[in-house]
Amino acid sequence: MKTHHYKAIIQWTGNRGTGTSGYRDYDRNHTISVENKAIIDGSSDPSFRGDKTKHNPEEMFLSSLSSCHMLWYLHFCSEAGIIVIDYTDEATGIMEETSNGSGHFTEVTLHPTVIVSEESMIEKAEKFHHQVNEYCFIANSVNFPVKHIPIVLVK
Repeated sequence: MKTHHYKAIIQWTGNRGTGTSGYRDYDRNHTISVENKAIIDGSSDPSFRGDKTKHNPEEMFLSSLSSCHMLWYLHFCSEAGIIVIDYTDEATGIMEETSNGSGHFTEVTLHPTVIVSEESMIEKAEKFHHQVNEYCFIANSVNFPVKHIPIVLVK
């Protein structure tokens, strides 16, 4: 079995001068750094006192599922001779907050719109979305269903 190792540095930037002296006394802002890559400004969801102009963990989690699916999908299409010329996904997720303040995602639905170069490719291109779930590293790491409602169109 081959293993891969990843490293990210998360740095809290929300100390207003008194640290976490009180629940309302600090910002949830932070940076996410990976060597040789652009820094991502993060915060918590505005529902949890976060900055709505920054990415939150729930959005990044949803984005991880969507981008992993897309990359595997494009891989399968390229191997099968299906020419994808555009791909956009409007992914949605449902997270339930529990009575103690914790929570978990219960489902994610991917809504990819794929544009292929020829009409003869549409049927096969639609089927790959279901196969991708067997390969996507992120989808294989979650304990809830990742659903797909794809649209495949021709240029």
